[in-house]
Amino acid sequence: MKNKKIRYPAAIGFYPPDPVNLKRSILDCIPRGTPKRDRVIGAVVPHAGYMYSGGTAGYVYAVLPSVETYVILGPNHTGMGSPVAVSVETWETPLGEVEVDREFVDLLPRGIIDRDEIAHKREHSIEVQLPFLQETQRDFKIVPVCIGLQDEESALEIGSEIREAVKRSKKQVVVIASSDFTHHQPARIAREKDFRVIDAILKLDINELYRRIYELDATVCGYGVIAAMLYAVKGLGASRAELLHYSTSGDTTGDDSSVVGYAGIIVE
Repeated sequence: MKNKKIRYPAAIGFYPPDPVNLKRSILDCIPRGTPKRDRVIGAVVPHAGYMYSGGTAGYVYAVLPSVETYVILGPNHTGMGSPVAVSVETWETPLGEVEVDREFVDLLPRGIIDRDEIAHKREHSIEVQLPFLQETQRDFKIVPVCIGLQDEESALEIGSEIREAVKRSKKQVVVIASSDFTHHQPARIAREKDFRVIDAILKLDINELYRRIYELDATVCGYGVIAAMLYAVKGLGASRAELLHYSTSGDTTGDDSSVVGYAGIIVE
């Protein structure tokens, strides 16, 4: 493609900048001999630095099926750009370029999801997922959606538009929600809060997810992103979810006084 626009890496530091060390880092995160699970259509993965959350993410990427398109939903940490933004630029990482599925983007209803690159320019939550896909999959495209509106009504709209595009496209698609869990709490409290939130996710109960987020004042940065994924995949026939791995940053640092929680979840 002539004069294609490139979304250059903005999250170097979350992962090694050179290809050799990046590949090694990813392989260290992925459990050996884990079979892919062809029925998976949704997932929750963390987006912290690989040294902290890569091991949890690896449990999910080890089992993701090989599909044509991965829709990656990530929270907008920067506040830049459109409140709900899909990128159509080619994404670059140290492992090469990843193309956006423009055909899929064209099939999105003209609703809450805008085409906007500014929201993605400095956001890390989607970018850090790409090297995992590049190392574990072949011949795929992505649909990156950066989400600043995390209320339940917006999540329903986003999920519904993604579901509609999947049905129109007739493609095999996996919807990935990028989110960390409780932030800056002692490990014991973080785990208690996180497992109550995770319980609602495993039940595919979006109303209960929001109720627990508010009740617990849980600092899950992508709760609306997770809800949008659940709305999309439930409409595509998902009936069960499974927690593959949970960890906190304290497992790496040895300091449990203030941690961030990470969960790897699949939805089938």
